[in-house]
Amino acid sequence: MTLSGRNIFFRFGVVFCAASALLVPAVSFFVIPSYSAMQENVSRPLNLLGIVFGNFFEAGIFAVHASLIMLVVFSFVAMILVLFFFEQTSVPEIFYIALFIFSLSFEALRLVLPLHLVYDIPSFYLLTSSHILLFARHFGIFSMFAASLCAAGYEIQMTRNVIIVVFIAALAVTLGVPIDTQSWDTSLNMIHGFNSMFIVIDTAAFFLTVLNFLIAAKIHDTKEYMFIGLGLAFALSGRFFLLYADNWAGAVSGILMLSFGTWFVCSKLHKIYLWL
Repeated sequence: MTLSGRNIFFRFGVVFCAASALLVPAVSFFVIPSYSAMQENVSRPLNLLGIVFGNFFEAGIFAVHASLIMLVVFSFVAMILVLFFFEQTSVPEIFYIALFIFSLSFEALRLVLPLHLVYDIPSFYLLTSSHILLFARHFGIFSMFAASLCAAGYEIQMTRNVIIVVFIAALAVTLGVPIDTQSWDTSLNMIHGFNSMFIVIDTAAFFLTVLNFLIAAKIHDTKEYMFIGLGLAFALSGRFFLLYADNWAGAVSGILMLSFGTWFVCSKLHKIYLWL
């Protein structure tokens, strides 16, 4: 992929993420008034942390909504920064990292669930949005895995083929997954089948991504790639908290870890390729 073609995608990503970031406050105007009533349905037994720290570790739909806002705003801001800092710099890995950032903007689709509860919209929209969201999540983490392969020495001229493989892999994993539109967890995620399989896939992708960057540090004989691997561990862990946590502890720690990890990764990549 040429530098100009990559930058076109970056600009498109900025516009798309901006639209997502604007959509969430607009939808919030309609759903937030109903959250007090919905809160009764998302409560769970108070654990030891909840007893010690109070509401910070209790399940709360407002904390989940805050996580959604953080994710879409992060995707918008991060895409702008990627475009600004890498517009004139040829960094193969940054394109796949941008795809990962771009995928986070689709988390706005989780708001279809409260809209369904408030306005009784057809279950078809719940099912469709859940499949798209599941696809976007795996497309994002597979893209990050592709970035690690690129760092470890994959032929960078094959970018288009890599994107196709990532797309097909995410589609194959999520296509046909049964989703129960009548059941959801406390983080506004619909309950779907093969949950243990997805846990294994996500965990494997996480560790292999970090491992590939550690291998890249050995191949390129530079510690910067080792630091990038550690930064990715922070970023992906923060993403997990924001996707699945249902309390303020998860929301706050998640956005801090995701932001710090992504900034750390991008700054190290920029340093590596700045003088190339």
